[in-house]
Amino acid sequence: MMKPYLRNVLLFSAFLALGACAATAPASTGTTAPVDTAKTKPAQPLPAEDLGRYRPVFVAPKEVAAPVTKPAVAPTNHVNPQIEQRLRDQAYTNQNVKYAQGYRILAYVGLERDKAMSIRRSVISRYPDETDYLTFKQPVFRLYIGDYLTRLDAEQAMLRIRPLAPKAELESAQVVLNKTAF
Repeated sequence: MMKPYLRNVLLFSAFLALGACAATAPASTGTTAPVDTAKTKPAQPLPAEDLGRYRPVFVAPKEVAAPVTKPAVAPTNHVNPQIEQRLRDQAYTNQNVKYAQGYRILAYVGLERDKAMSIRRSVISRYPDETDYLTFKQPVFRLYIGDYLTRLDAEQAMLRIRPLAPKAELESAQVVLNKTAF
C-alpha cells in the first residue's frame, strides 16, 4: 500500500518541476534580434568640462653644473697644549690596562687529565700562536684556548679548533690584551 503512494508523490513532484521549468521559458518562440555585445559609443556626448586646472604641473629639473672644488686647507694649531696633555695622560692610562672583556674557547671540560693534555697538544701543534689555559678545580679539568676581544674573532677561531675539540664552545671571559698586536 505504501509503494503506490510513494510512486504518486514522486510523479507529482516531477510534474511540478517540469511545470516550473516551462514557466521560465521565453514567451515567444519566434526569431529575435541577436544581442549586440560589441562596444559602442554612448549616445550622449561626455560633458565638455575642462579638468586641466586640477591636474598638477611639474617643472622639469634644471641641469646642475658640477660643483667647484676648492683646495683643502691644512689645519694649523688644531691641538692646544691642554688637549695634548690630556691625550698623553690617556695614552699612559691605556698602557697600564692589561685585561679586557672578551671571549675564550672552552675546548675541554672533564675529569680526565690525559684527555685535556692530548687536546692541548693537538691545538698547540696545529696553531702555535694560540694561548692555552689549563685549569683544575677539584675534580674538573678545563682547557681554554685563546684571547679574543670580539665574538667574530672567537667564532672564526672556534671553527678552526672544532675538528680538534668537537665539544668546544665559547665563553665570555676577561682576556689578556696583547700589546704587541697594537
